[in-house]
Amino acid sequence: MAYQNPAKKIIPSKLETGVQQFLYKHVGKRIPSWMTPNQVTLIGALGGLFAIVCTVLTWLSSWFFLGTILGLAVHLVADDLDGYVARQRQMASRAGAYFDLITDVLLSTFLLIALGFSPYGSLEVMIFAAPVYGIVNVTAMNYILYCNEFLFPRLGPIEAHISYVLVSILSMATHGRVLFTLFGVSFRIADVIVAVGLIPMYYEMVRLQIQLFRQLKKQEKS
Repeated sequence: MAYQNPAKKIIPSKLETGVQQFLYKHVGKRIPSWMTPNQVTLIGALGGLFAIVCTVLTWLSSWFFLGTILGLAVHLVADDLDGYVARQRQMASRAGAYFDLITDVLLSTFLLIALGFSPYGSLEVMIFAAPVYGIVNVTAMNYILYCNEFLFPRLGPIEAHISYVLVSILSMATHGRVLFTLFGVSFRIADVIVAVGLIPMYYEMVRLQIQLFRQLKKQEKS
């Protein structure tokens, strides 16, 4: 069931905004009228699943990273367009928002785990990375629930997808070669990119949680 006041969308990332506007203009208007927002989300989820499976299959060949990139592209496009379809056709719903966010959590978590078990990444590094995007999205769900705001982190989905694509390309180029060892952990190019990305992502995770806590305290006082 659609709800009357869809959450206000707040996107700090100019790159995210630019990509969304491009997709809205050139792709969104061509989506068939019979397709629902949840069906668009499902297409994105299947793209994400394809990316995860291809990452697992890199045990056989690094060329499977091409499938990872393709799956990520499908997920990114669908992830941006499901909300557009919902708003344009007045089909926005809290169930749809939840479906959208939970598929993002599952993609990011299992993609990083798959990379950690592959010959191109270290599980020790991916263990620290896997929960972050999930926690950020859970925080976003609470923003929707308590503040009726859909707040993106400063480093949003587009930056995450670009990082995964970069990991895929450079992992293929370096053939998973170990760059250095630290505290007994072998670091490959994927580990370096993920570890560097963890610094701003952990900051965003903590910042959003503190900001939400302060907003909830203000609501209680008022």
